[in-house]
Formats: sequence, structure tokens, C-alpha cells
Amino acid sequence: MNDAALYLAIIMMISLNLYALMGGADYGGGVWDLLSIGKRAKEQRELIAGAIGPIWEANHVWLILVVVILFSAFPQAFSVLSVSLHVPLTLLLLGIIARGTAFTFRKYDSHKDHVQRRWGRIFAVASLITPVLLGIVVGAISQGKVSADITGKTFAQVYLDPWCTPFCFAVGGFALVLFSFLAAVYSTVYAPTDELKTDFQRRALAAQFACAVLALLVFVLAENSAPGLKKSLAESSWSLFLQAATAICAISSSAALLARKFHPARFLAAGQVTLILWGWGLAQYPYIIRPDMTINNAQGATSTQTLLLGALASGALLLFPSFYFLLKVFKHQIDQPINK
Repeated sequence: MNDAALYLAIIMMISLNLYALMGGADYGGGVWDLLSIGKRAKEQRELIAGAIGPIWEANHVWLILVVVILFSAFPQAFSVLSVSLHVPLTLLLLGIIARGTAFTFRKYDSHKDHVQRRWGRIFAVASLITPVLLGIVVGAISQGKVSADITGKTFAQVYLDPWCTPFCFAVGGFALVLFSFLAAVYSTVYAPTDELKTDFQRRALAAQFACAVLALLVFVLAENSAPGLKKSLAESSWSLFLQAATAICAISSSAALLARKFHPARFLAAGQVTLILWGWGLAQYPYIIRPDMTINNAQGATSTQTLLLGALASGALLLFPSFYFLLKVFKHQIDQPINK
């Protein structure tokens, strides 16, 4: 394996991490939009829209970056994924489009109640389905049923069997509740009143409990569905340390929520998600797609990888300052502590 391929794989993981922390929280916001109830339902939806609105389109730059690196540096893996996971990936893209379109039209279309309900329903349902599909894709490339060999196989064997499993759907559910947890924790910081803070505090704690349940379910199902992944998680030298750090972040974020220390809770929740994602990445290494598509045998031309690293380095000089400025301008006011 050459160094360029490894560096590009690490950059993909960093991009996925940033997408989970920002884009994932936006998906979770859509879930809470769907579940907004009670006398403060309107205020809850307004809070979510205000938090998502300024940067929701920019968050997809991280997912686009993953796709570009994959088809440029690891074309064989991209080809296999495009075929075997064609159905969930297509549905994922449709969900992203429907979600963004509905969010925009809800803002600028007629403000009559029935029109707002229609766009709100589409936005919320797409926000619910899309992260599940993201998790399904992650589960599929981890369990070892995705194959480049489609000769003599039926439609179901090629396009459905690699991802239509309890394990993949459990991973999809885990991604959904994890993103919902992030969104609820972030919203406790952005909420302008104590009542709204309490609403999202309770939702964050409920989502944290759901995360624990689904994480256990994923681990149990991995015994038969993804034995290679589970073996790495159970036997690797780094695994115990990483799992302990994840547990500490989870317990600490829950304690901070209970104590209404919402700013520390936000950083601890982000740390929890980051550790979960990198734990999966380390357990997956050196595979891009289990059981036989590794970073080494899926890579393209070395010259392409070198040029791509140069383009990413030069692009980062523009991207990161621009993204920081975007966050600084649009998130500054709502990011200030309002109530102690």
C-alpha cells in the first residue's frame, strides 16, 4: 500500500466525521421537526429551522468530498458500490434532494397552513429515511456480502441481498438515533428559552438511551452478520481503550445534560459520535468493502492519487477558512449562552 492511498483513506474518514457532526445533526433536526408536539411545537420547529438554515447546504461538501475521493482514488471500490448498493444509494440521493427541496419551499412558498404542512411533512420524512439509508450502506460494506462478481446472479442477489439484512437495518436505526441525539443536544444550546431547552434536554436523553439499545443490538447481530468487524472490535489492542473513551463521553454527556450544562454536553456528544465513527473505521481497516476490497487492491493510479492529494491540500486553504467564516457569521448569535 502506498502512502498516498492511506492518506486519502484517512481524509475520507475525516470528511465522514465532519459530515456526521454537522450534516448528521441536520438530519436529526428533521426528525425532531417531525416529532414536534404540544403547545411549543411551532417554536420547536422554528428553532430547528433557524439552526439548520444558515449552513445546511454547505454540510454536503463533506459527503461530496468522500464520493470524489472514492471514484478518483479507489475506482474499483466505487464501481462495486455503485452496482451492489445501487438501490439504497439512489434512495439516499433522492432523500437528500427531497429534503433540501422541501426545506427551501417551506421557507419561500405560500405560508398557508396546508402548504406549510405539506412541505414540512416531506422534509421531516426525508430527514427520517435518509440517515437510515446512510447507516444501511455502512452496514453493507461492513458485513461482507457486497461482491464485484455478479455473473449468473439474480436481481435480488445482486441488488437486494447485500443490504437487506437485520444487521444493516440495525446500523441504519443506530445512525438515525445517533444523529437525533446530536441534534437534540445542539438544540439545547441554541434554544432561546428555558422551556425549549428542557424540551430538547429530554429528547437528547431519550435519544441517548435509544443509542445504547441499538448499539447493543448492532453488536449482537454482528456476531453472525459481520464476524470480521466484531472480531476487530473485540480483539484489537486499541479497541478496549476506544470503547472506554466512548463510554466516558456518553456518560459524561448524559450527566452534563442532566445538570443542564449544555455547552459541555455539546462537545461531549460530538466526541462520542467521533469515537464511534473512528472505532468503526479502525475495525474496518484495511478494508474499504469487506471481505476482499482493501485500500491496496481497490486503489487507482498512483499519479492520480498524488495529484488528488495536491488538489485537496490547495482546496483546503480555501475551504476551511470559508467554512469557519460561514459558521462565525451565521452561528455567532445563536451560539451565545442565553440562560445559565
